Formats: sequence, C-alpha cells, structure tokens
Amino acid sequence: MDDSTRAFLTDLLETPSPAGFEAAGQRRWTEYVAAFADEVRTDAYGNAVAVREGDPDAPAVALAGHADEIGLIVRSIDDDGFVRPGGIGGIDPTVARGQRVTIHADDGPVEGVVGRTAIHLREGDDDAPEVADLWIDVGAADGEDARERVAVGDPITFSGGVSWLTETRLAGRGLDNRVGTWAAAEGLRRAAERDASATVYAVSTVQEEVGRQGAKMVGFDLDPDAVVAVDVGHALDYPTAPRGKASDVELGAGPAVGRGSTNHPVVCRAVREAAADAGIEVQVEALGTGTGTDADAFFTAAGAIPSQVISVPTRYMHTPVEVIDVGDLEATAELLAAFAAVADEHEPFAVDV
Repeated sequence: MDDSTRAFLTDLLETPSPAGFEAAGQRRWTEYVAAFADEVRTDAYGNAVAVREGDPDAPAVALAGHADEIGLIVRSIDDDGFVRPGGIGGIDPTVARGQRVTIHADDGPVEGVVGRTAIHLREGDDDAPEVADLWIDVGAADGEDARERVAVGDPITFSGGVSWLTETRLAGRGLDNRVGTWAAAEGLRRAAERDASATVYAVSTVQEEVGRQGAKMVGFDLDPDAVVAVDVGHALDYPTAPRGKASDVELGAGPAVGRGSTNHPVVCRAVREAAADAGIEVQVEALGTGTGTDADAFFTAAGAIPSQVISVPTRYMHTPVEVIDVGDLEATAELLAAFAAVADEHEPFAVDV
C-alpha cells in the first residue's frame, strides 16, 4: 500500500460516519475518486457513485461498499446532566461501557465517557446490559449545562483513531465498512489502469447498518449488469472464536468469496476465475441464508441484479477494535479490478435453466 492509498484509508477511518450522518466521509470519498472517474454524483441521501465509462456494448458492473458505521445517538438528557443514548445499527452494549466517545454536536465535538460502576461496588453479574441501560458522562453540572452543549438526535461515535499493530495489521473502529468503500474506489482506479472494456461504477452507499437502505436506492437507480459488494466477514483465527458458527476464514489468507443464497453462481464463478488468473489467493465463505450485506438489497433491486459479496476478513466485528490485514484489503481491490477487466467474457450474467 503506497503513501497516497494508505492516507486515503486512514482519512476514511478517522472521519466519523455513523449511519444517517455519513456526509463528511462521503465528501472525502468523492474527492478521492474524482481524480480518475469520468463522473461522480450523489443523491438526496448521500449515496455516492463514481463512473468510468467503458465500451457501449460492454456490460456495466458496480463495485460497492457502505460508508456508514455503527454508533450511538443522544436519546435524552436527564436533569443530572447525563446523556442517555440509543443505538445506531448493531451496537454491542457489552463493549460500550468504559469507552470514550465523541458526541457530534452542531457547535462541534463534545467528549464524553460511557459510565461503568467500579468493580468494587458491583454485586453479581451485570455484564449483559441493554443500550437503554447505558449513560454518557460529559462532565456536566446538571441537565441545563448538558443541554447547552448537546442535543437530542446528535450522533455519537467511539473515540480513537487507527492503530497499526504491525506493518500489515490494522485496528480501529468503523473498519466495517470503510474498508469496503476504499476497496470500491481502488477497484475502480485499478480497472481504469487496466483499460477495462466494461463500464465500472464505484459505489459508496449510506445506511447499510440500519437495513441496507442506501443500496436499495442505488440499485433501483443504477441497474447495472452485476454488482460485487465488499464488506467485512468474520475471521475466526483468535482464542475462543466460535468456529462452528461460520466458515473457517482467517486474516492474511486473502479475501473471502461468498457462495450460496444471494451470491449469483455466474458472478461467483467469474470472480473466482479472475482471482485464479491473476494469482490472487482467496478463501471461500458459505452463506446459505443471505449475506447480511448490501448484496442482499442489490440482488432484488430493479427486478434482479446478479450480485456477489466479497468479504475482507475481520476480527472483533462491531467493536471499537476491529482488526484486518491490509494485505487482504489490497488483494480485494486487485480482485475487483481483475473481475471488471474480464466482465465482458462472462455476460450475460444469468443462470442457465
């Protein structure tokens, strides 16, 4: 990963983008892709699409990731000055306690901490809270003081930036799924370098974490011949990992190509053949009842769009310390470009019945 692509990834990860509040991150993404796209456009909700025009008779393929991250939102402020949060997406309250957070208020960021009763004072096991049980301490003297600084509806993210654990291992919050939007942008750039005959769309969707809403909008409007959605997938190479609940995917062994359910068999085969031809190592992930990603929205949009998910192996998903191997991420971008370059060899993307 060179300095410019590494800086782009870092910028994406350190720009707060909770679902419903993605504008700042989308702005950074569109600035980057504008350098090599023929056109960049956004819609009313902030979905962003970059286009590299291909041959008129060649297929159109979309490479997609979602821009939003999970987080919290100010639900109420009590008279003692404590902020009571609600959830944005699949927040895990068991890892929220004791964390530093940033409330993104209209007048600027407000720092706070998610309170936790000291171990000395606890009785019994209270390690399974609900989001409604959490409170955020912003150091306010009372409710009036707190309400002057934050307001109901302000989004909240966990504080802290990117940590490079090694030269290739990256940790932080929101890797789910700014790594996907990074890969989509880089896939477009690299497809352009290969002079792919296909028209290639790089897509950065909004509100995936709250129901894949952005992909529904984009899929209806864009209607490409095929979509490859990039998201994170569970890497199970750590102590206590529940290996019986997912395929054996690990860090550093390449992106995981989904098989089953949403994943279109022709697109899946095309992606795997492109990987083999390009010498890209991939893993295979069984997804028999859906992918839980934007692919599940794309594949039924506009009638039916052949769709495929590629997962970047990730440890500790939906925590503030998600971990990836950037070698897997680089390989994902290369795989997207390789697929786009040979898409015309596999059309029409249709099951032979």
